[in-house]
Amino acid sequence: MTDTPSTPVASATPERDPHRTTEGNTPQLTRSIGVVGGTLLTLSCLTPASSLFVIVPDSFASLGTGTALTIAIAALLCIGVAFTYSELGTLVPSSGGEYAMVGTLMGRLAGWLVFVLSLIVVMIVPPIIALGTAEYLAPIVHLDPQFTAAGVMLLATAMGLLDLRANAWITGIFLVLEVVACAVVAFLGFTHTNRSASVLVHPVIDAGHGHSTALTAGLIVTGLATALFILQGFSTAVYLAEEMDNPRRNVSRTVLWTLGIGVAVVLVPVIAITLGAPDLATLGAGDVAGMVESWSNSGVGTFVSLCIALAIINAAIVMVIQNSRVVFCSARDAAWPNRVNRVFSHVGKRFGSPWAATLGVGVPGAALCFVNLDTLSEVTGVAVAAMYVFVALGALVSRRGEHKHRLAWRMPLWPAIPALLVLVLAWVLCQQSTESLVITGAIVAAAALYWACYLRPRQETHWVISVPEDERAPAAEPDAAGTDGDPEGEPATVPASA
Repeated sequence: MTDTPSTPVASATPERDPHRTTEGNTPQLTRSIGVVGGTLLTLSCLTPASSLFVIVPDSFASLGTGTALTIAIAALLCIGVAFTYSELGTLVPSSGGEYAMVGTLMGRLAGWLVFVLSLIVVMIVPPIIALGTAEYLAPIVHLDPQFTAAGVMLLATAMGLLDLRANAWITGIFLVLEVVACAVVAFLGFTHTNRSASVLVHPVIDAGHGHSTALTAGLIVTGLATALFILQGFSTAVYLAEEMDNPRRNVSRTVLWTLGIGVAVVLVPVIAITLGAPDLATLGAGDVAGMVESWSNSGVGTFVSLCIALAIINAAIVMVIQNSRVVFCSARDAAWPNRVNRVFSHVGKRFGSPWAATLGVGVPGAALCFVNLDTLSEVTGVAVAAMYVFVALGALVSRRGEHKHRLAWRMPLWPAIPALLVLVLAWVLCQQSTESLVITGAIVAAAALYWACYLRPRQETHWVISVPEDERAPAAEPDAAGTDGDPEGEPATVPASA
């Protein structure tokens, strides 16, 4: 497809120094978290409460009572996506995430385009989430939404400079509060139902003047891009692969656990809100905090609003942490001019965090809080769907050549699942707005031009996608029946010598 990256790797060592570098002076991250810590961080990045209270209200406006159905369909698609991420994330465990997986399997150009798509998500999503903070702090204090969002981004940046283990527990505490808020909303909605559950499978939207109209299948397909965006964070577990103990086992577990918990925490309250909203006009307005107050009292409404505000802050912290790893890894793989690479690939000695990459994500994110991000929200949905297409294509070629014989978690029903994902996601992309497709396409075209004019002529020294040798899945030993690899759907057992 394009040039296969020549991957410089380091020799494995029995015990890894937290801040050691490879023989090629490649910076390394600290390995300090397991499945529980990884799930807390990744679930916080999925940020179910922030998605529920910041992004889902817009879906109520366009999808009405079909919002839950659309999210449920997106969740089914995400199961296939989770399988592809689990296999590729254990086969190529790198902080580069999608671009490292796709670039290793499909070549440097494909990896570069995936990196640019992920960069769109990296830079835009945290400010979008942060802009909801002031609204939910309103019961306590009235603040300017943009300045509040910028403050949240700067706070998240400061937290991102700390040790990853400490952040896992801090975000875990915040996560408990946001799950409690979602549970309260679900309980209140189910105890104040105003319509039959049949509207969930026969969805309608507000037509004005007290009337409703049936929701078309075309609108549901169009809404799938936003629904995928709502559930997107589960896949970011692969960004933590270089900081997880035993990534070949724990990455897949973290991806799948995060998806299951995240879908439940989002979907159950969405169903409750749909059934409990006083009328379709109120549902379409998406004022969840107002509905909670009408179902209970101002005290409960204030509690839920504060929990949501904490959830948004939590999400911003984790997004900065995980997104900075992508920027760090791109600099380590020499995606930029040499001086930029040296700065962004630096790892601090005290906390073991990529401090420059963290600042590179957080500070521009604070600036973006002062930009109108409505259109960019649609662009992000397109970028997420396009990125999933590339990952699914990577899964289709993941069992050829040397990769066929490496120990890794293997998805069931391969290659049917990734092939079906490619077709469905391509269809979803075709249903998106022309404006969002044009903007995303222009960004990708500019990235391809940068590749052709700068990276390709320097391919011996730039954009060399690296996975250190002690991170790579080892080759499998043939079993007694003469077959290689693991049973499908089972995690690999890595020899002690690996």
